[in-house]
Amino acid sequence: MIKKFGSIFILVLFVFLFFRYCTNKSEERSSFEGAALIQEQIKNVGKLIVTEGHFSEVYNFKNAKDVFANLITSRKKALVVVNAEVLISYDLSKINVEIDQEHKILRIKSIPKEEIKILPELKYYDIQADYFNPFTAEDYNKIQKTVKDLLTEKINQSSLLKNAKARLLSELSKFYVLTSSLGWTLQYNEIPIDSMKKLEAIKP
Repeated sequence: MIKKFGSIFILVLFVFLFFRYCTNKSEERSSFEGAALIQEQIKNVGKLIVTEGHFSEVYNFKNAKDVFANLITSRKKALVVVNAEVLISYDLSKINVEIDQEHKILRIKSIPKEEIKILPELKYYDIQADYFNPFTAEDYNKIQKTVKDLLTEKINQSSLLKNAKARLLSELSKFYVLTSSLGWTLQYNEIPIDSMKKLEAIKP
């Protein structure tokens, strides 16, 4: 009886160990396949996404300078019409991610900040300048700087940055969807991203 019981026990133990071995192998294979899919997704997402916008601005430049011991004021002015193309881009080839295959975690460690390029075209009209106060290279540099500052302010007040961020989140959401479907965890700065709301709160 004891011998029979011992044989049954050994058989049960063998079946248990075999089942566990198969389960572990299955989990390892699943983890490996998941890591490969995530690696492929990282490649697909690692591209340059660009949001374009167009802005127009009219700027009045005026300058006055006193000459001859402040007896005479010499003036100059110009009307500047600005048409500018604005490009906001995220280079996602610079995204820093870490795949933890053992714990099934995809960690986003850093996201590149947006790059803003302003390409202005300036046209000058109604240029007036006195002999003692002519237009100089310094004036044109000052106008260009002022125009760039004005455009930067308009960009910050517009929906362009918001639209660019929406495109970024659209790319990042591919990580969230894939990790969720594979039973993996997505993290950003060690914080689990377990909902689209948390994903939308990400700040590069």
